[in-house]
Amino acid sequence: MAHKLPELPYSSDALAPHVSAETLSFHHGKHHAAYVNKLNAALEGTGLENMPIEELVASMDKVPANKRTAIFNNGAQHFNHSFYWQCMSPNGGGEPTGALARAIDQTFGGFEKFREQFKAESLNHFASGWGWLVKNASGQLEIISTHDADTPLAHGKTPLLTADVWEHAYYIDYRNDRGSYLDHFFQVVNWDFVARNFE
Repeated sequence: MAHKLPELPYSSDALAPHVSAETLSFHHGKHHAAYVNKLNAALEGTGLENMPIEELVASMDKVPANKRTAIFNNGAQHFNHSFYWQCMSPNGGGEPTGALARAIDQTFGGFEKFREQFKAESLNHFASGWGWLVKNASGQLEIISTHDADTPLAHGKTPLLTADVWEHAYYIDYRNDRGSYLDHFFQVVNWDFVARNFE
């Protein structure tokens, strides 16, 4: 079965003023949709059409060598974007609670220090990519960034939270001001989703 563009988990205007309906229309309806279409085209005839996206992007050794670049780039972008939509909510923002909050305090010295480090990693990432909070193989929290379509799944890390720092994620709303976009992103972070990923 072909991969499908997931529905947004909220209406296109639900994250305004932090993320506009126009941005979501282009980002989800154009950019993400294009990755899905290109992924399905690249997968034709490989026998991997039904592999779950999380498994596919972590299993490039199973992909024919001549199709690896197209399948990884479009597959990872499909996963990253699908994950990113879930990281935001019109009822988001604030701070995490419970076990996630305790882990953030222990690892980063408090929520504000975590937020500063996450923003710095995402803001200073050169060119296109993603800022991530992940859990490593030892169960420890890390803040990392990945270039272009790369994803923590390809490196044995469990994604918990991501901010898209490709320009198409913020240029309509914030032009070249990635820092303002990241500040607004924290106003809509879905900490319930992040906590479920952590657990």
